[in-house]
Amino acid sequence: MNTPEDKTCASCGRRIEWRKKWERDWDSVRYCSAACRKHGVTATDEALESTILSLLEKRKGGATICPSDAARTVYEGEDDGWRDLMEPARRAARRLVAAGEVEITQKGSVVDPSTAKGAIRIRRTR
Repeated sequence: MNTPEDKTCASCGRRIEWRKKWERDWDSVRYCSAACRKHGVTATDEALESTILSLLEKRKGGATICPSDAARTVYEGEDDGWRDLMEPARRAARRLVAAGEVEITQKGSVVDPSTAKGAIRIRRTR
């Protein structure tokens, strides 16, 4: 039996691999976990996505940004509260990868956003 293609979580942007227990309702699976289902996509998440695209638009072709650039831009305070937006910024970047808008790189090479650990950079899709 052929298994269906993997999907991307609507909240965190990670890959969802097909499981036998989802056989009957695979078409309706949108989230990888209960936590992602509960979190969903907030207005802040959408703001981070548009900020990433906006920051990349201002850069020369092939230039990259750090997720912290988007987090600092979206955060509206003077302290270091932008740090709380780092994981949401990474999630936003993964969703943009799934949409075909950007690539996530490490040391200049494109990496799988579902498995990338450590510092990442974001650039427009080539």
